[in-house]
Amino acid sequence: MKRIFSSPVFALAAGLCLRLFFVLKFPADSGDSPLYEELAANWLKHHIYGLELHGALALVDVRMPGYPALLALIYALAGRTGEAARLWVMLAQIGVDLLSCLVIAALAAGLLILANKGGSVKRVFTAALWLAALCPFTANYTAVVLTETIATFWTVVALLFLIGVAANSKDLLFPRPRRRWEGNWSEDFRFFVPSAGLAAGLGALFRPETPLVLLAAWISNAFLLLRHGKAKHLLRVIFFTTLGCLLPLVPWAIRNALTFHEVQFLTPKYSTLPGEIVPRGLMAWESTWLFRVKDCYLVPWKVNEEPIDVDTIPARAFDSPPNSATNEKQRVAAILEQYNEDLTLTQEEDDAFGQIARERAARHPLRTYLWIPAARAVVLWFSPRIELLPISGNVFPLGEMRDKDPEDQGFTVLLFLLNILYVGLGLLGALKLWRFSAVVQPALVFLIIFIVLRTAFLTTLETPEPRYVLVCFPVLIALGAQFFAGKPSPTFSN
Repeated sequence: MKRIFSSPVFALAAGLCLRLFFVLKFPADSGDSPLYEELAANWLKHHIYGLELHGALALVDVRMPGYPALLALIYALAGRTGEAARLWVMLAQIGVDLLSCLVIAALAAGLLILANKGGSVKRVFTAALWLAALCPFTANYTAVVLTETIATFWTVVALLFLIGVAANSKDLLFPRPRRRWEGNWSEDFRFFVPSAGLAAGLGALFRPETPLVLLAAWISNAFLLLRHGKAKHLLRVIFFTTLGCLLPLVPWAIRNALTFHEVQFLTPKYSTLPGEIVPRGLMAWESTWLFRVKDCYLVPWKVNEEPIDVDTIPARAFDSPPNSATNEKQRVAAILEQYNEDLTLTQEEDDAFGQIARERAARHPLRTYLWIPAARAVVLWFSPRIELLPISGNVFPLGEMRDKDPEDQGFTVLLFLLNILYVGLGLLGALKLWRFSAVVQPALVFLIIFIVLRTAFLTTLETPEPRYVLVCFPVLIALGAQFFAGKPSPTFSN
C-alpha cells in the first residue's frame, strides 16, 4: 500500500479515473460554451473570429482568442465541431489538467527546496500530486467547455517561475551557499523572469485577468527590494516580465487595432455584442445586494433574454419600508415592467437602476463597499462548488432536506467540507513553511498577495462565480503539501 501511495504513476492514474468519471458521467454545459464553440467553428470554417449577428458574420472581441483557437485545433484534428466534438475537448482538458498536477507538485517541492530545511522533498512532491489529482473541484471543470482548466495550467506555470524570481531576489540581498545543481543567480534571473511573463501572457489569451499574478510578484518584490535600495533590480523584474507577457498578446492587439481601430491587448472590461448597451446602472444596483451566484440566475443572467420577476429578487435588494413614498421595490417593479415588454434593457431603464444604486450606496456605504464584497469573498472561497453537478445545493432546513433528498444534501455537505479541507491544509502548510525558514518567506508573501489580489478583483465582477477562484487552488495544494514535509533537519542551515 505504501508503494502505491508513493508512486506518481498511481496518483496520475487515480486522477485520470476521477476526471473520466466526471466527463463520462456528468458532462456539463455552460452559458459560455456555445459562444466559445461558435467562435471556434467560424474561425476554422470561415477564417473569421466572429459571431453570426442579424444573419451575417460580425467580427467581435467579446472573448480572448486562446480558448477558441484551442477548440479550432481540436475540431480540425477530430473532424467535428460544436457539441459533436465536446468529448474530444474534454479529453484534451484531462491531459492538460493532469499536467497541471505535475506542475503543482513541482511548485510544492520547489517551496521546500527554497526553505532549505531538509524536509522530505519526495514526500511533499507526492502529497501535492495526490492532493491535485484527487481535487474534485478542478477535476470537475475538465468536463465542461470552459477556460478554467487551461487558465489554471498557465497560472501554475507562471507561479512556478515567479517562485524562482522571489528566491533570486532574496539571494541578491542575502546570499547563501548554493548547491552545485542550483545554478547561479544571473542564469536563473535570465530564465525565470521572462519565462514567468510569457506564461502569464499565454494564460491571458484564455483568461484576461491572468497577469494579476505578475502584479502580485511586483508588489512582493517591491516590499523586499526597495527597502534595500535595489530599485534597479525591481525595474528589471517588471520590465522583463511585462515584455514576456506582451509577446503572446501582440497579434491580438494588432488584430484589434486593424479591426476596431483601437489597440486592445485584452478584451474590454464589459464584453457586449454590437448594439448592446453596457448596463452600468444595473450592475451598480446589483453590487449593493448581490453576493451569491444563485442570485445571478434571478437578474443578471436573464437580462435581454428572459422576463424578470421582481418578487423573486431577495428582500435585501430593497431598503425602503413597504409603505414609504419612495418604495424601492415598487420603483424596481416599474422598471422591470417596462423591460419585460420587449426583453431589452434600454439606456433609460439602466439609468433608473443607476439612480437607485447611488441612493442605496449613499445610505449604506459600508454595505456597498465593504460588507457585500466581503460576503462575495466568503462565498467564492467556501462554496460547495456544485455548479456543474445535478445537485440542488439545498441543505437547509436540515430535517426537511434530509427527508426530501438525503443524497443531494449529503453530497453538498461533503463537497463543502472538502473545500474547507483544502483551504485548511493550505493555511497549515503555509504556517509550517513560514516557520521553517526566513529564506522562503518572500515566496510565501508573493503567494498570499496573489490570492488576496485575485479574490479582491473577483469581488468587483458583476457575476461573482466560484469557478473564478479555482486558479488559486494550486497555491492551496502546494502549500498544503508542506504539512506532510516532516520536521526540519538541524543539519541544514540558511
